[in-house]
Amino acid sequence: MSSTRNVAAPPRRSLFRHRDFRLLWMGDTVSVFGMQFIGLAVPLLAVQLLHADEFEMGLLAMLESLAFLLISLPAGAWVDRWRKKRVIVAGDLLRAALLLTIPAAWLLGALTMTQLFLVVFAVGCITVFFDVAHQSYLPQLVEPEQIGDGNGKLQASQQTAMVAGPAAAGALVRLVGSPLTVAVTAACMALSSLFVSRIRHQEETPDPAARRPMRLEVKEGMAFVLGHPLLRRIVACTGLTNLASAAVMALFVLYAVRVLGLAETTLGLVMSAAAVGGLLGAVSANRFSRLVGEGRAIPVAALLGGVAVLSVPAAATLPAVPTLLVGQFVLSWSVVVYNIAQVSFRQRLCPRPLLGRMNASIRFLVWGPMPVGAFLGGLLGRELGVVPTLWIFAALSVVAALPVLASPLISMRQLPRELDELTGQRPAAPPDLH
Repeated sequence: MSSTRNVAAPPRRSLFRHRDFRLLWMGDTVSVFGMQFIGLAVPLLAVQLLHADEFEMGLLAMLESLAFLLISLPAGAWVDRWRKKRVIVAGDLLRAALLLTIPAAWLLGALTMTQLFLVVFAVGCITVFFDVAHQSYLPQLVEPEQIGDGNGKLQASQQTAMVAGPAAAGALVRLVGSPLTVAVTAACMALSSLFVSRIRHQEETPDPAARRPMRLEVKEGMAFVLGHPLLRRIVACTGLTNLASAAVMALFVLYAVRVLGLAETTLGLVMSAAAVGGLLGAVSANRFSRLVGEGRAIPVAALLGGVAVLSVPAAATLPAVPTLLVGQFVLSWSVVVYNIAQVSFRQRLCPRPLLGRMNASIRFLVWGPMPVGAFLGGLLGRELGVVPTLWIFAALSVVAALPVLASPLISMRQLPRELDELTGQRPAAPPDLH
């Protein structure tokens, strides 16, 4: 008697039962909690302890992201030649060591703005490699149809950190001071590296004999991004948005403390409460995409986010805390929905061997404007005043949505599956579900 074997695929199991993804998620969660501490502690340290002015705050924010403009493109080619896990682990450990020099210098009474500038720039350089490797690693761990789910879970943990992190950071700064709060970030990064180091997935390192000159590999990644009409639109929108947001954020802590008169704990609570919108965005992004359309979600979220930035300068004339709460809630929700939609789309779109260079090219194009925006924000803040400068760049945030609003994305319910380069592909090794 012959028997027929049931070849139907088993139901898809939760990614939280995927051991390697779970370790990546835990490492990312710890790391982003630490980044919330440093994101509040370093600007407060500069403003309160080192008495930085508007221009110095702009310069500090510029140096944090300058590396994305300077080394993103070769970093992508290098990351494609290396094992991603090693880059992530080494990146966390090196950043932890650099950050520890800040509380050490403070304890010795030797901390200066010059050291702060150098440390944030060096940390930014390492972060370029770390971020490119991290975004290129997820598609190697999970199956193509799980990439959107994986990005959603990573975004959910990041937004949870943004909810609890700033309030905890504000309380910690009040309790132990901003320099020692930076030390907590270093400890978080060390713990993150431990989690990621335990991932079992074995990466397939590209054959060194197949390598081509660096210039050609960098050019290939950039050509892929600029050669696709939808990616070009997304890059233009994200780049302009980041330029404007970098200018706003360069002045935000100084504006909140000196213009609005918010205390550290109030500022932390505002940032935490606002980040609830980001958490809601992470858990509702897929449902929102199904409701308005997978392609249309990108321009709709971009426009809502741009309008929400107007709440920052408006807080100078309207009730400050409620205005910031509502505006930052909508902004965080919009940014997360936008990022989940467009990052998942481009990860599906790109051939696996090109992921590092694709991500690096996009980082260069969309993060490269950030140091320019931060510098302009500091410069104009000193020349025109903080509030007029915030209005200028908030208006630019609205204009930044035009490239995707005036594109085929606005009429697309589904993004083009025929261009999905990962369709039918699977990770090199089966996931460990134990």
